[in-house]
Amino acid sequence: MTITINGLPAELPGDPRVSLLDFLREHLHLYGAKKGCNQGACGACTVLVDDDRVLACLTLAVQCEGSSVTTIEGLAKEGELHPLQKAFIEHDGFQCGYCTPGQICSAVGMAGELRRGVPSHVTADLSAATIALSHDELRERMSGNLCRCGAYNGIVAAIAETCAGAAS
Repeated sequence: MTITINGLPAELPGDPRVSLLDFLREHLHLYGAKKGCNQGACGACTVLVDDDRVLACLTLAVQCEGSSVTTIEGLAKEGELHPLQKAFIEHDGFQCGYCTPGQICSAVGMAGELRRGVPSHVTADLSAATIALSHDELRERMSGNLCRCGAYNGIVAAIAETCAGAAS
């Protein structure tokens, strides 16, 4: 059983009870995704599975067989930071940095949802071909990612700047 992690093949663990988060951290030594609550409430463990954001603490590694997983470590290409990573730095979208990898991965997944026209709880027009990334839309879509330091203004500014044209 194999899985692709950040573009590289990996053998899944023999134990089907291993979470994707524990597989990434303990087996592959990819420490970007954090173990916050380990109950799916904080979003610190958010990664992308086939470009969709998932909570790695609630996902079994074997569920991702044949899938492509992207972690915060895999967003940078050829030593160049992802635009969201750059924006988080420019807008001070982090303080302690613990939630930052999950916030960034979630925002990348959110931008994909917008491009595909996936509505959120606050989307006003469910039949619209495109969904504007309004202040309320952004905050609703990112509501599953918590920051204990309260760096939300920088987080929102970084995402708004980078993903403004995501629905276009």
